[in-house]
Amino acid sequence: MKKILLFTLICSASLFARMNVVASYPYLGKIVKAVGRENVKVKVLASAKFDPHFVIPKPSLIPAIARADMLVANGAGLEIGWLPPLLKRANNPKVRIGAKGFVDVSRAIHLIDKPKAVSRAYGDVHPEGNPHFDTDPHNVLPIAHYIVKKLSQLDEAHASEYAQNFSRFSAHWKTYLRTFDSQMRRCKGKKVVQYHELYNYLLKRFGIKAVAAIEPLPGIAPSSRHTMELISKMRKQHIGTILQDPYHEKKTAKFIAAKTGAKVIILPHDVGAVSGTGTLESFYNTIAKRLCH
Repeated sequence: MKKILLFTLICSASLFARMNVVASYPYLGKIVKAVGRENVKVKVLASAKFDPHFVIPKPSLIPAIARADMLVANGAGLEIGWLPPLLKRANNPKVRIGAKGFVDVSRAIHLIDKPKAVSRAYGDVHPEGNPHFDTDPHNVLPIAHYIVKKLSQLDEAHASEYAQNFSRFSAHWKTYLRTFDSQMRRCKGKKVVQYHELYNYLLKRFGIKAVAAIEPLPGIAPSSRHTMELISKMRKQHIGTILQDPYHEKKTAKFIAAKTGAKVIILPHDVGAVSGTGTLESFYNTIAKRLCH
């Protein structure tokens, strides 16, 4: 009788135990929670207030990684400068790169802007392609589906629940996308300049042309010469919009705007990057409202 009771308790504990999931960025944490719901406990490593390329690998993040059953990363080289040292110190075989619990969501995305050559002469390029696919809300569902697949493999006891959660989330998100797309249609044909190539997936989908970037090369600060050439180009092509992310310096964009009459629009790059963007919906709503109104 005692053995039966013990077995029952063990099974019950297994059924009700939550998966410890670590997500590299806030938007991933929101997606994991949306499809994992009560079966997951989520810890986000990076703050949306800072450059996603250069997160400080704080020792305080190590315990969460050490306890994790799954680590969900953006991938495409975005975390390359800060996540590997944390993984090494956490020494958790479940979530090391290549392990079953290490989930690289870039594998669910068709990456764009793949460089023809990789060299420091081309700036801080990403060999796999542009890693900033989260700014297009149409990429949320393939990412969510990929995460559900991985959750179900690691936590088979709750696989049916993950599938049900995804079904509900998918229906909700498809409805949301119809509203978002209708807002973005007003922007089609617009020409913009952006500081860093953060919004290429979004701009490409909705027919908005990114004419140039304030950075002469990815990760390279703008020089005076490049800035003046950009001002000349904007005047000739009558470009009236500059897309500025929250974390890069803003003086150059303001200077260019003063010389060209362009408007500087600060767009969030992740959930929580600016005030009022604490959910997936509010993150994308802010992008549509600021860009297309």
